[in-house]
Amino acid sequence: MLGRPVAPPLARIAEGTVRGFLDRGLPVFRGIPYAQPPVGALRFAAPAPRERWHGVREAFEFGPSVPQSGPLPAPPTRGTDWLTLDVCTPDPGGAGLPVLVWLHGGGYISGTSGDPLYDPVRLARAGLVVVGVNYRVGAEGFAVLAGAPANRGFLDQVAALEWVQRNIAAFGGDPGRVTVAGQSAGAGSVAALLTMERARGLFRRAVAHSVPGNLCTPALAAEVTAALAGQLGAAPTAAGLAEVDPWRLAAAVTDLGAALPEHLARWGRLAQSGIATVPVVDGEMLAEEPWTALAAGRAAGIELLVGHARDEFRLFSVLAGRHGGFTEEEAGTALDLFAPQPGGPDAYRAAHPGAAPGDLLEAVSSDALFRMPSLHLAEGNAVAGGTSHLFELALAAPALGGVFGACHGLDVPLAFGTLDSPTARQFLGDPPGPDAVAASRELQRAWVRFVSTGDPGWAAYEPRHQLTRVVDARSETVRYPEQASRRIWARHAPTAFDLV
Repeated sequence: MLGRPVAPPLARIAEGTVRGFLDRGLPVFRGIPYAQPPVGALRFAAPAPRERWHGVREAFEFGPSVPQSGPLPAPPTRGTDWLTLDVCTPDPGGAGLPVLVWLHGGGYISGTSGDPLYDPVRLARAGLVVVGVNYRVGAEGFAVLAGAPANRGFLDQVAALEWVQRNIAAFGGDPGRVTVAGQSAGAGSVAALLTMERARGLFRRAVAHSVPGNLCTPALAAEVTAALAGQLGAAPTAAGLAEVDPWRLAAAVTDLGAALPEHLARWGRLAQSGIATVPVVDGEMLAEEPWTALAAGRAAGIELLVGHARDEFRLFSVLAGRHGGFTEEEAGTALDLFAPQPGGPDAYRAAHPGAAPGDLLEAVSSDALFRMPSLHLAEGNAVAGGTSHLFELALAAPALGGVFGACHGLDVPLAFGTLDSPTARQFLGDPPGPDAVAASRELQRAWVRFVSTGDPGWAAYEPRHQLTRVVDARSETVRYPEQASRRIWARHAPTAFDLV
């Protein structure tokens, strides 16, 4: 006898009713709008509340991606309903389930919640309601424009978190048990949200993998906007750039990123980082660097799970075809720009005697762009009265003979359990080996435990003992492994990029 067909899941939220579908037996709702499309009169504006709809809205497809930039940008998608989110729940009829809100990475210039790396099903099977958020990136989200609020991408994230507070109970989630999480630009977003007055009370816990140091001053951001507008023959204002097609503007961000070496003498660390449009420390939405605000007591601590990969910058040097080929001059430039002053370049050379130029460049770039912002966020949160749990990913990707090492981004498929996704297979093998499976189980368990209880399963980090979980085929809790870098940066918190 055939079983009775299962009806598509429905959820009644404040804005209307949405109909989802079953994905491997779990209710999934995709492309739910949390704000009005930021186009036309709303382009470059703060996110506007979504109007209610009548009847049932189908939530079967991911929302269209925000215009993308970068060396390999995604092709344009139809539609401008960019501010959408997706929900996967183990029990829409339940109550009190812990909630994970995921903010994707992508260097603040690309990324989408629909990336197969972020498939939520495995985490939802473990009991979490998982929400993936699309937010404005590139010039749409982060270019400083006269006549527009700064850090619009962050404002989008706040609007999405407000949506979660209003509506997550309709999917079985508890609005009082929300964890906001992200990797790379998503982790930088999490760090920023920790110190924003607008975000207070919207989440209880936070997860931040590979917190980036990519922030800039208003003066530098204004010059970037002027250069971007100059490429397009437009005024560097919200009104001027509103006349430019969004995907053409995104392409101009890509072109400016490729031309950043030409601006090295003026833009310094920003040019060396390779990404032009990054969040700005504007004194309002983002008053100061998050780790500094926490350490100075200007923001309250929270339950925080934070970590980085051992070989963060290796990904970028390998993909650029430069690993093992950097010159002494290039290493010297990176040390002069990224190492804390005074004495930082000499300190790195002393800490790595006999190191090849590429090793020095990768060490200081990993520290300045990811490792030290992550460490300082953990320490600042602890000083602010919060509880920090720190980890370092040490598992090396086996691809290409292990050249990638434990690189930037490798932790994402491990934590989501998406080892079968196309990107993960390129790095971890098809099928992945037992070491990758073991590390994935470690991170997945840590996430589920932390989101549910605030404890990932190892001791909290505090500056005296510096206990850190090293995630590998056989994970262990030890003193923070990157001691040389920690000593060099001990009195030098990462600062916003500025004009030289």
